[in-house]
Amino acid sequence: MKNWLQRLHPFKTAEARRLAILFAIVYFAQGMAALPNQVIAINFKDQGLEADDVAAFFLLASIPWFIKPLYGLISDFVPLFGQRRKSYLIITSALACMAGLVAGLSANYSYWELALLYTIMGFGLAYNDVLTDALMVEKGKLSGMTGAFQSVQWTAITAASIIVGLLGGYFAEYRQLQAAFMVAAMFPLIVLLMAGFFVREKRINPRKREFKAIWTALRSGFGERSVWLVGAFIFLFNFSPSFGPAFLYYQIDVLGFSQQYIGFLNAVDSAASILGALIYAPLARSTPLRRLINFAIGLSVITLLTYLGYMGEFSALLIHVIWGITGMITTLAFLDLAARACPRRAEATFFALLMSIFNLGTLASQNVGAHLYTELGEGSFAYIWLVVISSFATAAIWLLVPMIHIERIEARAQRRR
Repeated sequence: MKNWLQRLHPFKTAEARRLAILFAIVYFAQGMAALPNQVIAINFKDQGLEADDVAAFFLLASIPWFIKPLYGLISDFVPLFGQRRKSYLIITSALACMAGLVAGLSANYSYWELALLYTIMGFGLAYNDVLTDALMVEKGKLSGMTGAFQSVQWTAITAASIIVGLLGGYFAEYRQLQAAFMVAAMFPLIVLLMAGFFVREKRINPRKREFKAIWTALRSGFGERSVWLVGAFIFLFNFSPSFGPAFLYYQIDVLGFSQQYIGFLNAVDSAASILGALIYAPLARSTPLRRLINFAIGLSVITLLTYLGYMGEFSALLIHVIWGITGMITTLAFLDLAARACPRRAEATFFALLMSIFNLGTLASQNVGAHLYTELGEGSFAYIWLVVISSFATAAIWLLVPMIHIERIEARAQRRR
């Protein structure tokens, strides 16, 4: 029992606890950055914009998340004031905070002005994400605590999602967009303070030999076929057109859900995902990765089909609980595959690359789904077709599993330990 309890609390040293707190704060701030999303969507709907217009806005604002590998390369190759992580963390946190404050203090702004501010805010947060993951990989591999640090990150961002669901629903109900931005802007400021006091990094003098080693690792990684196959696999799996703005419009126009109830459902979804993370942990230790991926695909198909019964408040609540659990299990399975596919000595850059592909798949599916929903005339008929398309598209991913050679990726990752 004592040994079991000790495994539950792996952060025994002062440095481990300091890093765990830092990672938790940064990821919590990322989660809270989504606070204005629901308010933005309902405000645009009030202005008469279609679902695909809203999806296009969020696609534009998400561009900084698609180019995350660039931030890793800059941080690795161009130390700022003798530091690879800390200086960039402080500057990008300040940028995100200022963009949020400007949006919060502005009474009137156009579609494009708001898109610009939200994109700048996203740039700062995306850069923070890459820098934090780099610290996690560097420090975690030295102490064997990468998994423990990642569990802290996912718990923190999920906890933020619960608050975003509840508070975002309240702000959306009363159309308080400025208040949502003001609250969201406070968290990058906290990250800035955390970076100043909690990140301890030795000043470095760049050496040609070190740069050459990094460049060699990057060139080798870009030439690895398995990395690109995994990237394509992740993109196609995330392509589920039934979600995004089209789903929000269905909840409002067809089912008549209030903004507060939609926010409540989002919070329930996030709370259930914590249970999914707890379920995945023992599965990952005892089950081969290929079996986990096949299981994740099947679980996703079954859960997507349950959305055909999404017809009222009770059914919606039940389905969000189920999706919260199964969605987290499938997400962690694919993140596990992405992490194991990353080449040695370039883990941070390639993990950022695969996560950018992950995000691109999600945003592309939302835009295609919103366009189809509009073209099909919106309403229940359009929604049912989107669920059917999403289910078949997800099931088709099974055909690609043999091409990925997951057993080889898993074996290679074990040899690198």
